[in-house]
Amino acid sequence: MPPRVWLATPDEAERVAGLLADFRTWYGKDWPSDNAFLAAVERLVEQPAATEFLLGAPHDDAPPAAVAQLRYRFSVWTASDDCWLEDLFVAEAARGSGLGRAMVEAAVERARTRGCRRIELDVDDANTPARALYESLGFAEKNGGNALMQRRL
Repeated sequence: MPPRVWLATPDEAERVAGLLADFRTWYGKDWPSDNAFLAAVERLVEQPAATEFLLGAPHDDAPPAAVAQLRYRFSVWTASDDCWLEDLFVAEAARGSGLGRAMVEAAVERARTRGCRRIELDVDDANTPARALYESLGFAEKNGGNALMQRRL
């Protein structure tokens, strides 16, 4: 079965916050707290013009194992909204299932559907698998080799 990705609804704020907390823990951090994540997600999910969250599962019968945060802002350079793929996390058990690729593809499609003319993200220089995934999906470094990547839409 292929991965499943969907736009999170306000009633899924706890699932979104839980995956973001898992991301924090994966990075070896203990802050923000779980409660702070939930409060932030509850606030942001009520502002769909500015922020959306995607959830993903490795297949239809699996619980969410991935999250992406998409932020939108108007750009004077493109005369349209830009999309910032602020966070993307796939739980360890779901890695290698194609879920990461499905999440990025869904993020690109959401941005395109909303009329964005580019999507940007940053990625840790040491995260070779993520960099390779983004490059395989058309993202390229900008500004001379730092971790900022973008894709024109």
